[in-house]
Amino acid sequence: MYSSKISGLGMYVPENVVTNDDLSKIMDTNDEWIQERTGIKERRHIKKGDGNSTAIMGVKAAKVALERSKVDKDQIDLIVFATLSPDYYFPGCGVQVQDLLEMPTVPAIDVRNQCSGFVYALSIADQYIKTGMYKNVLVIGSENHSGGLDMTTRGRSVSVIFGDGAGAAVVTRSEDDSVILSTHMHSEGKHAKELAMIGPSTEHWVPQIIEESATATDDDITYYPYMNGQFVFKNAVTRFAEVIMEGLQTNDMTPEDIDMLIPHQANLRIAQFIQKKFKLNNDQVFNNIQKYGNTTAASIPIALTEAWEEGKIKEGDTVVLAAFGSGFTWASAVIKW
Repeated sequence: MYSSKISGLGMYVPENVVTNDDLSKIMDTNDEWIQERTGIKERRHIKKGDGNSTAIMGVKAAKVALERSKVDKDQIDLIVFATLSPDYYFPGCGVQVQDLLEMPTVPAIDVRNQCSGFVYALSIADQYIKTGMYKNVLVIGSENHSGGLDMTTRGRSVSVIFGDGAGAAVVTRSEDDSVILSTHMHSEGKHAKELAMIGPSTEHWVPQIIEESATATDDDITYYPYMNGQFVFKNAVTRFAEVIMEGLQTNDMTPEDIDMLIPHQANLRIAQFIQKKFKLNNDQVFNNIQKYGNTTAASIPIALTEAWEEGKIKEGDTVVLAAFGSGFTWASAVIKW
């Protein structure tokens, strides 16, 4: 079997910065309340007219990753695109990337695993390369949350958390010691509705609007994300720890072997809990939720890219990625950089 590695990373976030103080002007909240519960100071939101969308942000991140990998877009054998906020109900964003990058007619897979999406997508890329079927895979995580949030006091417990952005990785066949050592994935669907957006769906379409002034969401909050915060937090800290240990044990490692942990940027309090549990110092964990909020499938590739750009990940380091989110789904990857 072959081995795979991440040969290039890229990220993109919109220029529009939305601070906690900005949110306090449109809903009953404040900077102290948000920071105390989430650690978030600001996030990026797509601004009307800025030309961005989930697919377009993914393409912008992908172009950076491709340039850094030295892999030409025409050498990509497969696109794997992770998002919960596609531009269209269907088709998915993967085919849009193929078109926007003017790539050959390569296959495109869309992954709908929300906060665990990028690690799931990375695992798919790793397996295709290991079997020898493909040599170069473009993996993207991108989210446009701001277009579907309830930006009122009613929705503040969820809406203050999320931001927009994209991250990308070029995964290639490895010919050296830099390899993805293992990936691990799980799900527990009985808790699906504890973190979900139920409508629209094929059982619950948006009603036809007759009057331009009417909206489909005045009384129907199923069109906005719902989160049972305390229940999600409790499950997240448990599953994060389990899946990190699963990865370490598979590779005969201990927490002391971790050079850099990149957790999904869901909540700074979750990351701090895991850091304390594994007795990791500040140099062993990278967090940027303070600047970008929770960008779901984009959060790990954005954080991984920033950590690498800042020189916090070096050749030979053991890098662990871990995520937990809606589904519930959770996943981890152990990488020798």
